Amino acid sequence: MRWDRFRVLCLGFVWCWVFVSVLGELGNPYKNLGVSPTATTAEIRTAYKALVKEWHPDKSKDPNAADRFVEIKQSYELLIDEYRRKLYDQKGITEDAFHKGDHPSHFQPFSATQGARFNFHEEDIRFFHELSINTRMFDTVILPASQTKPYLIFFFADWCFPCLQSARHCRVILDAIKPTGIDLVSVYANREPTVVRRLNVPSIPCMVLLVDGNSYIYRDGITKYSKLYDFIKKKLPYKLVPTVGVDNVASFLNGWTDNRVRGLIFTQKPKRQFYFLATAFRFRQRVAFGFAESQELFANYKVPLNMDTVLLFNENASSPVASITMEQIPINKLHAVVSSNLYLALPRLSSQNLLDELCPSGWSKPKMKICVALVTEESSEHDLHRKAFRQYAEQFPKGHKEKVQFTYIYHKRQAHFINALRPNDQFVEPLLRILLFWRRDNSLVKYEWSPVKWEIENHLNNSHEKLAETILRLLKSTENFQYEAHVTDLFDEHALTLLKKIFFRITQYIELAYDSLGKEQVLPILSVLGSILFILGIGYLMAHLVEQEEENVKKMRASDKSGNNNNNSKPSYQPELKLHDFRSESYNALVRMLKPGCRTVLLILDMQSRQQLIPQFHRAVWPYRKNKTLNFAYMYIEKGLAWYKDLLQVSLFEETELNINPRNCVGTVLALNGHRKYFCVFHAKHREKKKKALKKIEKSKDAEKDCESGAFIGFNSESDSESEDVLLEGALLDGLSNWLDRLFEGSTQRYHINYWPEFPIKKLDHYQTPSALA
Repeated sequence: MRWDRFRVLCLGFVWCWVFVSVLGELGNPYKNLGVSPTATTAEIRTAYKALVKEWHPDKSKDPNAADRFVEIKQSYELLIDEYRRKLYDQKGITEDAFHKGDHPSHFQPFSATQGARFNFHEEDIRFFHELSINTRMFDTVILPASQTKPYLIFFFADWCFPCLQSARHCRVILDAIKPTGIDLVSVYANREPTVVRRLNVPSIPCMVLLVDGNSYIYRDGITKYSKLYDFIKKKLPYKLVPTVGVDNVASFLNGWTDNRVRGLIFTQKPKRQFYFLATAFRFRQRVAFGFAESQELFANYKVPLNMDTVLLFNENASSPVASITMEQIPINKLHAVVSSNLYLALPRLSSQNLLDELCPSGWSKPKMKICVALVTEESSEHDLHRKAFRQYAEQFPKGHKEKVQFTYIYHKRQAHFINALRPNDQFVEPLLRILLFWRRDNSLVKYEWSPVKWEIENHLNNSHEKLAETILRLLKSTENFQYEAHVTDLFDEHALTLLKKIFFRITQYIELAYDSLGKEQVLPILSVLGSILFILGIGYLMAHLVEQEEENVKKMRASDKSGNNNNNSKPSYQPELKLHDFRSESYNALVRMLKPGCRTVLLILDMQSRQQLIPQFHRAVWPYRKNKTLNFAYMYIEKGLAWYKDLLQVSLFEETELNINPRNCVGTVLALNGHRKYFCVFHAKHREKKKKALKKIEKSKDAEKDCESGAFIGFNSESDSESEDVLLEGALLDGLSNWLDRLFEGSTQRYHINYWPEFPIKKLDHYQTPSALA
């Protein structure tokens, strides 16, 4: 108990010391600024600016100017903040927390009764809940209003520390943009996921700008106010407020043919230009604003340099119809002045919205408003008629102007509307005639045509007096219009063309995609697009190569046909597969100098069997013609008998005198591997057996001989015995195709040698014919 009392006394002493020290340091902020406790924010701001100019250390010579300047600044910061000012008025607290420094503490000391408590003050999440909107309010209020008013939407969530830190900055932004006409609202992301999804919010917290129904995500820090202002300026419509100088002021003011009033904004403060952007966006359909940048314009229109001025012009560019000049123009007064001068002296009926604004529908006579429209062509020939009609409208009695609206309309552009108001019982030429009508509702119209055409000079047909008589007659409650008709909406002359709409939509989608996508989404998309482009490029290249190949084949066939037509003789056979002549000149190239992996397939024949064996050999090796590792050749046994005998001799394990019958060697095929020094042999009479069959070879002399013994090669003395079968020349290469398959599989018998024997260079002096050798 004693310890609790002592701790309570210590804490009370600390609280009193802090309270006294804080008050002693800052004093009374109202006295420091010289304002009353009931002073408004505008009065506090005005007093602060005056004192800052007086006590600035660079301008004041007082030695205490620096301390006085800091005191004024701290007092202003306290009173300009509603929460801190309220805290001071109720409890006399002048700081956010009880410590010195720029960053306030969010943790209060322990209390004997309450314990520890967190305190965020400005960062309190309740600030966002006060500004929060739901999905229904977004669809019914915010989204339609964004066509005339930009909105900053801040997305927050509970237990979001960055959201709490952003509260103070959002207060500053709200105070800064609210005078400009831009508003700030918030969305509770946990409760309104539909809005989060529709605006493509990437993370929480997030600031989104809503302009004309389009959302743009602000990705820079919320503390960077200048970047936020630049972001808003860039997202407003392109060239919303252009700069106007002496050279283009006349063309700017005379551009009212687009049916819009002209407004000149005079300000010497570049930062104040942002103040007028929201107003220009709000009234962009009816007023075209421009920033006056030349000092000569200030002098020509007698505008003070130290104040903001807005001048509004109609068809008369020499003098403005309305003006407002103040040091800081309140947004409400600016909107009131512009709203009361939205239309030209003689506006054109160019859209249904403008017709609804100028000539609203009214069922009863007291609410009736007569629309008096001059029908003209869109050409300079009728400029004088429109000018005379405008002067007539300006001189019309003011007492009836609330009931009468003077306008003009283009005949060709609004032909459907005008033709619907032509009476059936009489012919009326609408050009340069006055149409008087009263809209009972959106489609039902009572109308009447003036009896004569409108002339520039009144004395020609008294058209001015007759029009005045007709208007005054129709304004009486007892008079009615002659005709009644149902009409459709007016054609919107300001609408974009189809190409412009497509271009605008494409640029809009690109801009939205650029703002919405981050690095996490852009890199996968670029990867997919790159892959698709690569596949398409490879496919196009392959198709192009195939097309070129087909063209080359067609050209070759065409050249062959032309050659056949030019030569009556039968064309020579030129096979695509080349068969080399195996002799001394080609021996080194076909055998000894072969690259690793290359082989030569050699056919042994004689002069008598050439015509029959070469076509069969050609058909057997044709499937392998595109294999660049293979060479195909033939050798006459008469020329290479000595080399063949030496080749067989070096392949035997023991030296044996061979007695070779050249006739038995015809039809033999050798596969020569020059680099590995081995060869494989094919002969139709003595074919290779499988390994299992080699184990069952009989020891008797009548048994079939093994291929490895070399008996089938033709040097056995008993090879011509009567017991052996006789093969015809046409059947010598019957099994060559199967043997080639086994050759490339590696299952044929290989005969390794130590070296390749020399091929005889000179012919034999005493040539022995095959019959003599036999």
